[in-house]
Amino acid sequence: MRHKRDLVRTEITLAKRRWCGIGTEKLAELRRLIRRYRLSVGLGDVLFIETGWYVTHAGLLRLAHRNHCSGIKTSLEKYYSDPSLRRWVFKAIVYNAGLSKGFVGYGDADPSNVSSLVHGAEMRVAETRAVNRALRKAYGIGLCSVEELGWAPRSFDFGSSKQNKVSTNGNSNQSNQPRLRDQLCLLIRKHRLDAGLVKAFAADFCHVSTLRDASREQVEAFIDKLAESAATDRDALICRLNSYARQPEPNS
Repeated sequence: MRHKRDLVRTEITLAKRRWCGIGTEKLAELRRLIRRYRLSVGLGDVLFIETGWYVTHAGLLRLAHRNHCSGIKTSLEKYYSDPSLRRWVFKAIVYNAGLSKGFVGYGDADPSNVSSLVHGAEMRVAETRAVNRALRKAYGIGLCSVEELGWAPRSFDFGSSKQNKVSTNGNSNQSNQPRLRDQLCLLIRKHRLDAGLVKAFAADFCHVSTLRDASREQVEAFIDKLAESAATDRDALICRLNSYARQPEPNS
């Protein structure tokens, strides 16, 4: 028992060092996660992103190993996948015990819902997401996994406000513009919109020739507009987007 308390205390100390200024409520959540699932901050089993805890693929695999997982089976869902669009859908089944019927999870990935850092690896991302969802079901993990996020996660640092200065052009590498692009990708995925048409709509909305010329404020306003339109009247939004489809050039 004392050894267990020492382990929890060590993990909490690591969390305080890694995420300076984290609140007592979040630390209490972490303490419960460590005690119940034996997740480790030091081993990278959990991350604190924005305002909440996320479990990692590595953490889920270690949890499955500790609990003597009988096996994991994955298969490509060909009907829902489209190689030409680099869209992949996987099904995973986790057998958490010898006689288990299995816990099923699905994962999808395409260029619109993965970080630009892993473009070209959408198939592997989709399989990982499916496995993560199945593992979370099998072992009762209520946390979302990092790999299921539709953007490149940044572990939140409470003391990093000085290094997040925003430039006047939202596309600068020093700004938060990548996060805005991630928000836009999430909207496109959530409402199943055509990314190319959304991009054309955005440029028109921001009164620029290309979206990269838009300021951060313009992009933020467009994201708000798109989210509102998709939530209130998606059909009207689709009609608006279709108006940006390129018309075939007349034959000379």
